[in-house]
Amino acid sequence: MGRASYAARIIIISLFVILVFIYIAVHLYDVQIIKHNELYSKAKRKYTAEKKVKGVRGQIYDNYGHLLVGNVPCTDIRANPQLVGGKDKCREITGFFTRKLHVDPTTIFKRLDTKERNGHKIYEVVVKNAVPLDIAETIKEEVKDRGFEGIYFYDSIKRYYPKNELLSNVLGFINVDQLKVIPVSGIEKAYNSLLSPVKVKASVYERSREGIPLTYGHNLLREGKTGNDIYLTISEPIQAIVEEELDKIMEKWRPKAVYAVMVDPKTGSVMAMAQRPSYNPNTRDNMKPEAWVNRIVTDGFEPGSIMKPLVIAKALDWGIVRPETKFYCEKGYWVYAGKRLRDTHSYEDIDVTTIVQKSSNIGTAKISLLLGERRLYHALRLYGFGQKTNIPFQPEATGILRKVKNWDKLSITRFPIGQGVLVSPLQLVGAYTSLANQGKRMKLRIVDKIVDPETGNVYEFPVKTEEQVINNGFAVKEIVDMMKLVTKEGGTALKAAVPGYEVAGKTGTSQKWVNGAYSHTQYFSSFIGFVPADDPAFVLLITLDEPKGKYYGGTVAGPAFREISLKTLRYLDIPETTITK
Repeated sequence: MGRASYAARIIIISLFVILVFIYIAVHLYDVQIIKHNELYSKAKRKYTAEKKVKGVRGQIYDNYGHLLVGNVPCTDIRANPQLVGGKDKCREITGFFTRKLHVDPTTIFKRLDTKERNGHKIYEVVVKNAVPLDIAETIKEEVKDRGFEGIYFYDSIKRYYPKNELLSNVLGFINVDQLKVIPVSGIEKAYNSLLSPVKVKASVYERSREGIPLTYGHNLLREGKTGNDIYLTISEPIQAIVEEELDKIMEKWRPKAVYAVMVDPKTGSVMAMAQRPSYNPNTRDNMKPEAWVNRIVTDGFEPGSIMKPLVIAKALDWGIVRPETKFYCEKGYWVYAGKRLRDTHSYEDIDVTTIVQKSSNIGTAKISLLLGERRLYHALRLYGFGQKTNIPFQPEATGILRKVKNWDKLSITRFPIGQGVLVSPLQLVGAYTSLANQGKRMKLRIVDKIVDPETGNVYEFPVKTEEQVINNGFAVKEIVDMMKLVTKEGGTALKAAVPGYEVAGKTGTSQKWVNGAYSHTQYFSSFIGFVPADDPAFVLLITLDEPKGKYYGGTVAGPAFREISLKTLRYLDIPETTITK
């Protein structure tokens, strides 16, 4: 009986052991075979980390390959809150970096002392980005000597604008908020997705419980893809010529602002675009928002007499008038629809050519009456007014050109002399490409090509015609011949004449609309023209916002047009077209 009981116990224990081994075997099979991938992934997430490695942001060049925006090596200083220590140590480290880097102590202490956020441990915070290499190296040695834990130094790059203020309103700039790049304006913002490096996930590296990367284990790193390089249509030497003259304008006439745009009328390529006030994107501590806004793109203003050749060109194109057609200009004082319109001089019967040369408001208004409202509106739309140029900057002003149904009785006499309509500087220059390019208005372009520096692949932006505005080639020649007289004896802009070259141009002086009425003290003063007149190298607009002292466009903008044009023509090696006296 005892032996049978003993044998039974042995059998039961054996069966139990066998069942336990079977359970363990099944469990191990389930863990190691069936659930292997799931559990391995969980383990990887716990004991390994993924790191995103970025390439370098693309650079920006002018059309000759001169660097306008680049990158310089620097150091990003980061900290691991899990390792820096308690509050006392955080205060010590905060004080150290405040003295060395002039960072905000409250912000740095909060970053170092915050160990968790939303239930997740924080393993990296920014102390300061883009620290110069020499300063970072000194700090690195002191950190080591002081025995600070959890402080890391990463090789990085800083956005650098080697030309300082030059072209800054076009190039724009970026900000860095903690670990994120924020494009603010200009080309930097418009083409951010192409300039930005592509983030590539690095293969996992093993880490300790505290988040410290381990030197052993699986650790494979791949570099991120560098951003694309952008080549502008801008010419740096010509841009420098323009900006130098704008500085002189600011000093002499002290306007609220001044801007200039130069465009190749055959391709629509922007050769230069500048404004004052401006800013230096390398030192933005005291920069005001109005300094970095690109007013050439965002602003609208009443153009004044600059509008006249555009309207008269279409009247010639449609055969409504001829250069010799005469209009009675009421001895300089005319009442239409109950409102008076004046000329600067007492003109009687003068032909269309003289109307352009003398800039007669009354003569232009009477030509417009022959055009009629619908044809005038159609003409202004053909020139691109009331529409975006679609140059790659946002926001872009569309200006104001009301539909005919919203016109009043005065509109047909005021719009053609540049009152009652708002245009942007870009729209004006774009419209004038049609006068300088056989009637064809070109699509404006500021980017010439985009290049992938790693593959060498190139995307070139095509040259496009926006509209065939003037169909009659004779009409184009006729209006150009009239505009040549503007800078000659008897014209309104003798100071805009360029020695050795024929200029086709037009002055514009417009009163600003202030508190519901046109001001007699605040003006926009402009000159626009192209040179050489019969085979233009460029169209150039210069506009002053509220110049002090004098305000006529020919007086305040004309001389700058002359100087910029002469220097640019010599730089481009354009032969003279007239004999210089």
